[in-house]
Amino acid sequence: MTSRLPRRRSVAASLLALPLLGLAACADPTSKAAAPAVGGSAASDGGGTESPAAVDTSGTQELIRSTADASVAALLPAEVSASGVLRVGINGTSSAPLSFLADDNTTYIGSEIDVARLVADKLGLEFEILLTTWENWPLKLGSGDFDVVHANIGINEERLQKFDFASYRAAYMAFLAKKGADFFLESPESISGRIIAVGAATNQERILTDWNAQLTKEGKAPAELKNYSTEADTLLALGSGRIDAYIAPFATLSFIAARREDMEIQGRIDAGWPDQTLVAATFLGGSGLVEAYAAALNALIAEGTYGQVLARWGLTAEALTESRAHTKEHP
Repeated sequence: MTSRLPRRRSVAASLLALPLLGLAACADPTSKAAAPAVGGSAASDGGGTESPAAVDTSGTQELIRSTADASVAALLPAEVSASGVLRVGINGTSSAPLSFLADDNTTYIGSEIDVARLVADKLGLEFEILLTTWENWPLKLGSGDFDVVHANIGINEERLQKFDFASYRAAYMAFLAKKGADFFLESPESISGRIIAVGAATNQERILTDWNAQLTKEGKAPAELKNYSTEADTLLALGSGRIDAYIAPFATLSFIAARREDMEIQGRIDAGWPDQTLVAATFLGGSGLVEAYAAALNALIAEGTYGQVLARWGLTAEALTESRAHTKEHP
């Protein structure tokens, strides 16, 4: 195990009022991670989740907290332990319920932040939020701006060459359609001839592109893929009937569907299709932090606070029964 970066850069948490854009690429394909036990049973279309419709999205919401565990904290690299701070990078342009601006348009809240805060509690560290974007987190993590990134990042073979991971959630994509639609999207055949919105340069776009290639090879009409610059534009197009559906992370779409009587979730696809993947806290490879982090997550799973956070945000169906360290040597 190599040593940590030679310096820890102290960067104050930014509270800029960044726009809420649709979630960019998240969990990616070709993971070697084993399939999780979701909600204690096989995955289902939202079964076991609590509706997030009544979630407190204020900046003064009551936080779910934990307590320090000395045996887990003892696994920390000496430099992190001595600093007393866990510096967490979050995607400042993500969507609810992952990481987003509260009603006060100043405070960042969401499931990613809540899980990371609990880990800091368990490790006996102060919690510091630092903003990044999907495009910039690899560079910022590599340059030592953060200790860990929580940005709905999936484990894949390419990333394992540079980064270590501590898994904490299953990774699914789903379709959002108008309630009562006369179709159900869940497979390549089901999207034939449909018009579907998808984020540009995302993993979900990769999945639909692969599905379209399969349809074309079989002599069937491919889906028409549409890209919109914001989630608001996408939902407007869906509501007006200009598109048939919108594919995005299950976590994001379930949050939207719970708040709109005219929308419903269809299908659920592993984000690593045709393989499997997991969402994980992400560290610079060899930083020495991944084992302590996985141990903290397992302690939180055992005590129930991890489950409380996922239930709060309507993500119980993506809960894991165990976290573990994923590295290049042990993917």
